[in-house]
This record gives sequence, structure tokens and C-alpha cells, in this order.
Amino acid sequence: MKRTERLVAMSEMLRRSGGRGCSAEKLAGEFGVSVRTVKRDLDALENSGAPIWSRPGPGGGYGLASGGTLPPVTLSPSQAVALMAAVSAASDAPYADLAAAGVRKILDVLDPRTRARADELASRVWVNAPSASSRTVRSALEEAVADQRVVRIRYTAKDGAVTTRDVEPILFASTSGRWFLVGWCRLRNGIRWFTVSSIERASVTAMECTGHTVEEVGEPPANARPVHGG
Repeated sequence: MKRTERLVAMSEMLRRSGGRGCSAEKLAGEFGVSVRTVKRDLDALENSGAPIWSRPGPGGGYGLASGGTLPPVTLSPSQAVALMAAVSAASDAPYADLAAAGVRKILDVLDPRTRARADELASRVWVNAPSASSRTVRSALEEAVADQRVVRIRYTAKDGAVTTRDVEPILFASTSGRWFLVGWCRLRNGIRWFTVSSIERASVTAMECTGHTVEEVGEPPANARPVHGG
């Protein structure tokens, strides 16, 4: 049984065990592997987001929270490298850190042969990642967009003028090789595109956005599209 198949079967066995759970020894016997391998598999399941619980001591073991399942992961080495390359080449993109963590979770549950082939192929793909803006700034902008709260920014315009503005974030946009925060600027009373690399400071306020929509921004530029657009 391939590791990917074993992980899926193990998650289902844990789910069926309910509150009783299964000991590592029982899992090892069921799948014909060592207890050490079982514990590595359980770590991989947990790292992939599966809600694993453990209970120490006599009669203890491992289980999966009610409703928890692990969908099968059957990437080819080329698909795995494509994910790694895309994330590595876009280190300045919104939520890039979360994307990298997601890729690591996927790689953790690949069978060893596929993972080894993916790692070897990855060594043949080089990227020159763009310089990312301040992690603190990006985190604040990401939180503001996700939670739809007003973000206060210190911004340097093209002419060198520095202003502090309260912005209702609407979306992130990448065009002409740069990332922008598009939002309703309360200082200018209109929609503005802010170059993320020109935002020196950003902090999320307690104020909720008033409901400005993506439609107000208009059509994406010819060289930009929503990420879910394929």
C-alpha cells in the first residue's frame, strides 16, 4: 500500500473508531508497518489539517474528531513542483506565507517515492523571487481585506508626498509587475489604487467597512484577472 493510500485509510479507521480511538500498536498491525512509522503518519495527517486527538496512558490512543476526513492527495511530481514554483516565484503576493504552508502540508502527505521525485525535479527549477514588502505591513493588509475592516496606512505617493489615510480595502490586484491594494480612500473620498511597496506602515482598525464592492472598482486591467478565473 502506498503511503498516500495508507494515510487515507488510517484517517478513515480513526474516524470509525469514534471516541474509543486506536492505539499506535493496533494501527501498526492493521497496516503492516512499525509503530514509529505510524507516529510519523499521524504527524503528517495532523500537519495536513486533520483534527487528530490523542489520549495518553493505558487504554489511550489516537482518534479523529467527528466529521474529520482527509481527502486523497494524488499529485504527480510535476504538479507538486508546479505548486512549489508558483509559491516561490510569488513571495510578494497576498497570503503568500499561507500558500507556502499549504504546499508544505500537501508535500507532507505524498508517498515517499513521489516526494523524492518532486524534490529532485524541484532542484532543476530556479526562481528569482521578487523582494517582498514588510511582513508587518502585508499581514495588516491581508487581515483587513479578509475581515473587511478599515486599515490605516502611511503612504508615499509617486511625487514623494507622504499621507496617512484610512482605507476600506476592496481587493488586491497585481498588474505591470506590482501589487496594489485597491480600496475606498476616506481621505480622498474615492476608490484609489495603492502600491503595496509604497505603504510604509499599516494597522487594522476596529472600524468595519461600509460595503464597497468589487463591481465599483470596474473591470480588471487587460493583464489582470481574479485568481479564481482560471
